[in-house]
Amino acid sequence: MELHYLFPEPLPLPRARGIQVIHTLTQLARQGVQVKLYHAPGDGPVFPQGQTPAGVEPIAISREIALLGHKIRSNRIFFWRLQTHLRHLPAAAWVMVRHVKLAALLVRYFPGLRLVYEAHEVFADTVPPRKQAIMRQMEGAVLEHARAVIANSAATASRLRAVYPDYQGSPVVIPNGVDLPEQLPEKPWGQLQDHIIYAGSFFGWKGVADLMQAAALLPGCTLRLIGGDAAQHERLRQESPPPAARLEMMPRLPHDQVMAELAAACIAVLPNRPDVDSQFTSPIKLFEYMGAGCAIVASDLPSIREILAGDEAEWFAPGQPAALAAALQRLLAEPGRARAMSAAVRAKAGRYTWEKRGERLRALLENLS
Repeated sequence: MELHYLFPEPLPLPRARGIQVIHTLTQLARQGVQVKLYHAPGDGPVFPQGQTPAGVEPIAISREIALLGHKIRSNRIFFWRLQTHLRHLPAAAWVMVRHVKLAALLVRYFPGLRLVYEAHEVFADTVPPRKQAIMRQMEGAVLEHARAVIANSAATASRLRAVYPDYQGSPVVIPNGVDLPEQLPEKPWGQLQDHIIYAGSFFGWKGVADLMQAAALLPGCTLRLIGGDAAQHERLRQESPPPAARLEMMPRLPHDQVMAELAAACIAVLPNRPDVDSQFTSPIKLFEYMGAGCAIVASDLPSIREILAGDEAEWFAPGQPAALAAALQRLLAEPGRARAMSAAVRAKAGRYTWEKRGERLRALLENLS
């Protein structure tokens, strides 16, 4: 089986979508799929430590041109240069893409491709209002012509069906995943208050600002926040009340270091706000929290509830710092429950590994062939 994955952004990309692509293609290759990864050139090796998996061929295609002394960057330039490769694809090859504009160009100019579209959001909901009509037309055409549509969450699949009632297909839900650590150190459950962590992006919808606000209500605790940069850290400090908790703010770290920090933590916080982005998320960090055996304090959102059962997290109303602080205090008061929660989510993480994601994708493609 041959898969051509199109990713018109630089790799490596230390964001969730870049991490997701690398893990997914690595697992597909390990299961015998021949993968060609078309990407924009970046700084550094595409795969960790420069070790390209057997069965994967990265192909760098520039998305830039120089015009009148200026560099112009566009996915259309990427597509224009990509066409040479597309014209020579075997008839049985699969083409997979998660960028809706690129997928729309494929539908328009290469309608015979065996296209798999991977939906990680509903763009008609997330683009500015002035662009919604055009995006509905574009996104609808992609859904209509794709041989298969993969959704990262049940929420994304449901919203696609609601926005596009004429779409006759049914998105296949395949969430993101985690590389499950084989062993974990013994966690210091007797000192829960000193081992509370957040790891992830510092985008507004992630709710880090709410966690900073909650820190003013958590005397005697230590909160470690990993991610973002110095400017984001400083802005959050200036916009937040003086913390009663001790705050340790660390910049974005390599993935293996983040997993080591999570393995040593007792409680991990997922404070997503009730924004449209949170509706469609399949949070890689949630699966990493689970795999690291952390007890989880989480925003009560459908996209998180579809992964965790009611007793597998301490829930709070999203966007409410006082509720977040209260949820942490409830869990801190019951270290035995926190430890049991840790064991439950650690066991459940086995259902959401990158290996299992690769297996489901490969099975889907085999069934469509």
